[in-house]
Amino acid sequence: MLKRLIKSTEWSSLVSLQMEMSYFERLEKFVEDEYKTKTIFPPKEQIFRAFELVKPQDVKVVIIGQDPYHGISQANGLAFSVVKECKIPPSLRNIFVELVDDMACNQPSSPDLTNWAKEGVLLINSVLSVEMAKANSHKGRGWEELTDSVIEKLSSEYEHIVFILWGNPSQKKERLIDSKKHLILKSPHPSPLSAYRGFFGSKPFSKANEYLTTHKRGEVNWCLD
Repeated sequence: MLKRLIKSTEWSSLVSLQMEMSYFERLEKFVEDEYKTKTIFPPKEQIFRAFELVKPQDVKVVIIGQDPYHGISQANGLAFSVVKECKIPPSLRNIFVELVDDMACNQPSSPDLTNWAKEGVLLINSVLSVEMAKANSHKGRGWEELTDSVIEKLSSEYEHIVFILWGNPSQKKERLIDSKKHLILKSPHPSPLSAYRGFFGSKPFSKANEYLTTHKRGEVNWCLD
């Protein structure tokens, strides 16, 4: 299932070696069994949606989350994003507070970040699936190897990407990124527990656009409404 889904995207060449490794075979079997026997999010056809919405050569910004939302009908395959019918989750609400303050955007009414993806923002979780009501339930099953390889490949094969790392788990990915070729923006996580410790006021959106403009890559239109 996983090989078929990722081969349908333009990212398959970047991860072709990963798909031949033993961990990927174990991951694929685990994920297939989970979807058959339990309630798993996102819907399996949306596991690689972050990769379907932006080509690797068009990636301007990478935002790294941890794992999908585990509530019913929330996750839509994009980090920090949920389907438009959902309430805005607390972390995303704080992201929107910073967005409005940083970019003078109108307050977004929808929690769906698909437009960011279409603007060249790769919204990737470290772990791409989760069991209902069990956060981190698919952690340590192999997803991390795959998504780490994606980050590392983007860093090595392209230039002038902005990597936004919110919180300690995402900041551990810094070791995969060549800071001489790319911009790394770090701050506390936007969750209510940590947003006031330095996330608010960090201005990631304007800093990203300033860097992208300097390197003639074109700004991201961060405003959603």
